[in-house]
Amino acid sequence: MNRSFILCSLLSGALLLPGCVSKKQFAQLESDYKQLQTEKADLDKTYQDTKMKLVACGTNSKSLEERLAEAQKANEDLKASYAALQGSLDKSIQQNSQGNINISKLVDEINASNKFIKQLVEAKDKSDSLNMVLTNNLTRSLSREEMEEVDVKVLKGVVYISLADNMLYKSGSYEINERAGETLSKIAKIIKDYKEYDVLIEGNTDTDPISRPNIRNNWDLSTLRASSVVQALQNEYGVDPKRLTAAGRGEYNPIASNDTPLGKQRNRRTQIIITPKLDQFMDLIEQAPETTEESSDSVQVN
Repeated sequence: MNRSFILCSLLSGALLLPGCVSKKQFAQLESDYKQLQTEKADLDKTYQDTKMKLVACGTNSKSLEERLAEAQKANEDLKASYAALQGSLDKSIQQNSQGNINISKLVDEINASNKFIKQLVEAKDKSDSLNMVLTNNLTRSLSREEMEEVDVKVLKGVVYISLADNMLYKSGSYEINERAGETLSKIAKIIKDYKEYDVLIEGNTDTDPISRPNIRNNWDLSTLRASSVVQALQNEYGVDPKRLTAAGRGEYNPIASNDTPLGKQRNRRTQIIITPKLDQFMDLIEQAPETTEESSDSVQVN
């Protein structure tokens, strides 16, 4: 810029003093002036370009700052999402672990329950087998005439021996007659052979009322008849009294209609009911596996 100023000053001086400058010098000065003008134009253009570049750089710088801020925000959002996913994963792992524990408990309880069911089935199979043997032995020991007045059945694992009243007792009485002795002795032998069984003697009557000394009604008659059989089994045939129970049902457990003589005859009966000892099954029930409240509810695995 100083050089241009000096040249301009010289050229101006030369124009003012034409007499002192030769044409050659004047032409040289004019050429230098034009060159300076060209250089000035170039400098002005360069200045403008540089100014535009500075403005552009400022704009780009602002854009980069905005992009940086956006990137930082996106990064924070990603961190938050990651933390949420990690929390969800931890919760899922914990719930899955708890679910596995619940399933393990449930499997253990199912196995224990299956074992208990197997024990019950084995006990029932054993009882059924013994009942069949007992029944076969009893029916084989009775004569054809006795079988006409003795009915032997197995119902739901219980042996029922039904004896007609005219075979056991004197008419209208609870005293056992001489004719019943041989049959009771055979039944007593079977009872003594199967010590794992309890014996219930149950008396039953028809609906005809009775009035005898010391016998008020059919309740008394049925109970006294059952008691007579119990005492005969104990005193005459050596059955352990701890295994025996006497009970009377009166007229309230009929197996036939009381409207006919044949029906009344069937209802007048004494039943000897032979059952497995209940304490054996109660012991099994007490051994039943317990289920936890948590496992008895539905098990959820997430």
